[in-house]
Amino acid sequence: MREESSVSTSTSGRRPVAEDGTVWLTGGHVVDVLRGTVRRNANVAVSGGRIEEITTAAPEPGARRIDLGGRYLLPGLISVHTHLSVTYPFSATDEAENPGLTALRALSRAQDALHAGVTTIRCVHEQNRADLLIKESVAQGWVDAPRIIGAGRAVSTTGGHGHGSACSYADGHDGFLRAAREELAAGADLIKVFITGGIAHEGESFTGSQMTLDEMRAVVRAAQEHGTYVTAHAGSGSAIREALAAGVRGYEHAYELDEATAKEMADRRVFLTPTLCVTRCPDWMAGHSFSEWQIERATQVGPGHLASIRRAVAAGIADPLDPERPGITMLAGTDYPPGEPIEDTVVAVREMEFLTDAGLDPAQALRAGTSDAARLVGLGGEAGAVEEGLLADLVVTDRDPLSDLSALRRIPFVMQAGRVVRNDLPVPGTLGGTQ
Repeated sequence: MREESSVSTSTSGRRPVAEDGTVWLTGGHVVDVLRGTVRRNANVAVSGGRIEEITTAAPEPGARRIDLGGRYLLPGLISVHTHLSVTYPFSATDEAENPGLTALRALSRAQDALHAGVTTIRCVHEQNRADLLIKESVAQGWVDAPRIIGAGRAVSTTGGHGHGSACSYADGHDGFLRAAREELAAGADLIKVFITGGIAHEGESFTGSQMTLDEMRAVVRAAQEHGTYVTAHAGSGSAIREALAAGVRGYEHAYELDEATAKEMADRRVFLTPTLCVTRCPDWMAGHSFSEWQIERATQVGPGHLASIRRAVAAGIADPLDPERPGITMLAGTDYPPGEPIEDTVVAVREMEFLTDAGLDPAQALRAGTSDAARLVGLGGEAGAVEEGLLADLVVTDRDPLSDLSALRRIPFVMQAGRVVRNDLPVPGTLGGTQ
C-alpha cells in the first residue's frame, strides 16, 4: 500500500493545501532541463512548498511518500502567451460584459491548464483584467489556479488589431504612455501592445506597423518606470526592427521574419513566442467556431510562419548556461487556452511539439516551456527546474521527455508549490487504479 502523503486533495471544490512536514517523491528519475540530462533513481523531498532535497538515499522509515515507480519528474509547464477570457467566435466578444462573468470564464480555463500540468501562465490580454482578478483571488486563498503573471488589458491603437477585444485604446506618445501607466497602476506585471495586424480579422495585414516609433517608446518608458518590459504582437520583420530600436524585449508570433531581422533579434537577446498553434490547427479552430475565412487564412500563413521560426532558430538560440552568448530565447505559448484538448493532448503540449518541427531539439523545446519561460516571467531561480530550494512545481511523465517530447502527452501527476493538484499514479502493488 502507498503510505500517506503530506498533502491533501479534494474533489469538493476546496483548494488542495500542503500540510506541515515533508513528503517524499520516491523511485523516480529527475529531468535536468537546463543541462538536458537525467538524474536516475532519485528521491525528492518537498517541504514548505519547496524542493528541500534531491538524493539517492532512501527516506527515513515511516516518511510520508509518493512512489513514482520509475517515472520521470520534471518542472511544471509554463505557458507564456495565454488568453483565458477569450470568446469564440471573436465576434461574440461583448466589451461591456460584466467582469464577474469574464473572471469566471477565465478561471475555468485557468483551472483546466493547472490540471493539465501548466503550473504558471503569462496572460497577454484579458478582458476586464480577468488575469489580475484571478491572481488576487489566488492570493486570498479563494480559488486554485496556475501562478499568474498578467498584462491586464493589452494596449491597441484605435481601430488596430485589438479593436473589439476589450483592450485599452490609445493613440500618440502621450496616449500610449497614459494607457500603459494605467495598466501598471492596476497591477499589470508587463505591458502588451500590437505593433502590426494579424490573421484573425478580414482585411488585416501583418506586414506594416500599426504603432509609431514614438508610441512604442512611450510604452517602453512606462514599463521601465516600473522595472518591467513590453511584449508585442508582431507579424513582420520591418515592424520588429522598429520595436527593437524602441527597446521592446518580447515578440509574439513573428509570422513573416527575414534573416536580417532574426539575426538582430539574436544579437539583442530578445524573447520570442512563436504560437505555432495558431497557424497549424485547423480542426481545433473549426471546433471552436472560427469562420471558414479565418481557418483558410491561418493555414495559408502556416508554411511561411514555420519557415520564419526556423530562420529564428538558425539565427541562434540562447544558452541559459552561457548568458553572454547572443541568441533568441524561444518560448512556449499557445494563444489558445493552454489546457484545451487537442489531438489527444492539450494545447500547451502540442505547441511544444510544434517547436521541435521548427528546429528545436527536445531539450530546447522543454526549456521553452519551463526554465526559459521562468526567466522571462521573473521566476528564474524560483521555478522552472527541479532543483533544491526552488518551488515544488512538478509534473510526472511515464517516459523520458528528453528522448521523446511526446512523453508530455501523458502527465499523471501535478504538484504546484507542494500541493498535489492531480494524482493518477497507479497504487504500488496493483495493476492500476488511482488515488
